[in-house]
Amino acid sequence: MRIMVEVKDFFNENIAPPHKIISVKKHEENGETGWRALVEVIEEKEYMKRYANDQMVGLYEVFLDDDSEVTGFSRISLRFRSDLEEQA
Repeated sequence: MRIMVEVKDFFNENIAPPHKIISVKKHEENGETGWRALVEVIEEKEYMKRYANDQMVGLYEVFLDDDSEVTGFSRISLRFRSDLEEQA
Protein backbone atom coordinates (compact mmCIF):
# COMPACT_ATOMS: atom_id res chain seq x y z
CA MET A 1 0.00 0.00 0.00
CA ARG A 2 2.82 2.44 0.74
CA ILE A 3 4.04 2.08 -2.84
CA MET A 4 0.62 3.07 -4.18
CA VAL A 5 0.48 6.07 -1.83
CA GLU A 6 3.94 7.22 -2.96
CA VAL A 7 2.98 6.86 -6.64
CA LYS A 8 -0.26 8.84 -6.10
CA ASP A 9 1.56 11.58 -4.21
CA PHE A 10 4.28 11.83 -6.88
CA PHE A 11 1.75 12.13 -9.71
CA ASN A 12 -0.42 14.63 -7.82
CA GLU A 13 2.61 16.85 -7.19
CA ASN A 14 4.45 16.53 -10.51
CA ILE A 15 2.25 15.40 -13.40
CA ALA A 16 -1.51 15.03 -12.94
CA PRO A 17 -3.79 13.11 -10.61
CA PRO A 18 -3.62 9.41 -11.44
CA HIS A 19 -6.77 8.00 -13.02
CA LYS A 20 -5.91 4.40 -12.20
CA ILE A 21 -2.92 2.44 -10.89
CA ILE A 22 -2.87 -0.61 -13.14
CA SER A 23 -0.18 -2.68 -11.44
CA VAL A 24 2.58 -2.67 -8.85
CA LYS A 25 5.25 -5.35 -8.99
CA LYS A 26 8.57 -6.08 -7.35
CA HIS A 27 11.30 -5.27 -9.87
CA GLU A 28 14.91 -6.34 -10.16
CA GLU A 29 17.41 -4.96 -12.64
CA ASN A 30 21.21 -5.10 -12.65
CA GLY A 31 21.20 -6.65 -9.19
CA GLU A 32 19.14 -3.81 -7.68
CA THR A 33 15.63 -4.37 -6.37
CA GLY A 34 12.73 -1.98 -6.21
CA TRP A 35 9.22 -1.59 -7.56
CA ARG A 36 7.64 -1.00 -10.96
CA ALA A 37 4.16 0.51 -11.30
CA LEU A 38 1.94 1.23 -14.28
CA VAL A 39 -0.31 4.27 -13.94
CA GLU A 40 -3.00 5.76 -16.18
CA VAL A 41 -3.38 9.55 -16.21
CA ILE A 42 -5.99 11.70 -17.98
CA GLU A 43 -3.89 14.09 -20.07
CA GLU A 44 -4.87 17.74 -20.54
CA LYS A 45 -8.44 17.16 -19.37
CA GLU A 46 -9.54 20.82 -19.48
CA TYR A 47 -8.02 21.46 -22.92
CA MET A 48 -9.70 18.41 -24.44
CA LYS A 49 -13.03 19.24 -22.79
CA ARG A 50 -12.90 22.85 -24.03
CA TYR A 51 -12.57 21.71 -27.64
CA ALA A 52 -15.09 18.85 -27.32
CA ASN A 53 -12.47 16.22 -28.02
CA ASP A 54 -12.21 12.84 -26.38
CA GLN A 55 -9.90 12.76 -23.38
CA MET A 56 -6.43 11.29 -23.79
CA VAL A 57 -5.14 8.66 -21.38
CA GLY A 58 -1.40 8.37 -20.83
CA LEU A 59 0.11 5.14 -19.54
CA TYR A 60 3.17 5.74 -17.37
CA GLU A 61 5.81 3.33 -16.13
CA VAL A 62 7.18 4.32 -12.71
CA PHE A 63 10.18 2.92 -10.87
CA LEU A 64 10.65 3.13 -7.10
CA ASP A 65 13.53 2.02 -4.92
CA ASP A 66 13.22 -0.18 -1.83
CA ASP A 67 12.63 2.97 0.26
CA SER A 68 9.50 3.74 -1.84
CA GLU A 69 11.10 6.80 -3.46
CA VAL A 70 10.35 7.39 -7.15
CA THR A 71 13.58 7.00 -9.09
CA GLY A 72 12.23 7.39 -12.60
CA PHE A 73 9.17 7.43 -14.83
CA SER A 74 8.21 7.65 -18.47
CA ARG A 75 5.03 7.78 -20.52
CA ILE A 76 4.95 4.60 -22.56
CA SER A 77 1.71 5.13 -24.48
CA LEU A 78 -1.07 7.62 -25.18
CA ARG A 79 -4.57 6.78 -26.39
CA PHE A 80 -8.04 8.27 -26.63
CA ARG A 81 -10.15 7.33 -23.63
CA SER A 82 -12.82 5.84 -25.92
CA ASP A 83 -10.30 3.52 -27.61
CA LEU A 84 -10.23 -0.04 -26.37
CA GLU A 85 -7.58 -0.60 -23.74
CA GLU A 86 -4.45 -2.37 -24.87
CA GLN A 87 -4.18 -5.96 -23.74
CA ALA A 88 -0.84 -6.76 -22.09
